[in-house]
Amino acid sequence: MHAMVRAYSGKGATELYDLLMNRQDEVKQEMGRVSGLVSYDLAQTDEGCVAMIVCRDKLGCDQSMSIAKDWLAENAKHLGLTPPRIIEGEIGVHLP
Repeated sequence: MHAMVRAYSGKGATELYDLLMNRQDEVKQEMGRVSGLVSYDLAQTDEGCVAMIVCRDKLGCDQSMSIAKDWLAENAKHLGLTPPRIIEGEIGVHLP
């Protein structure tokens, strides 16, 4: 399995969390299209938010990044977001 964390901070990050929560049904539908999806979580942080995704392989995580990028370009352009910090890697331990 592979995990990816997209950490949003800086310009527009707090507003992004609010937007994603207000449109969470749409976000769930979009992320649900990811091939090999194991889990998707969104968490609010002091600096904005983080999106965490676990997929069966790196290809799924890469697909989630593409879906997120397209969705943000279409729906959050007005926020002028600072690009997220991306952290990813293979999962060593996973608990369901």
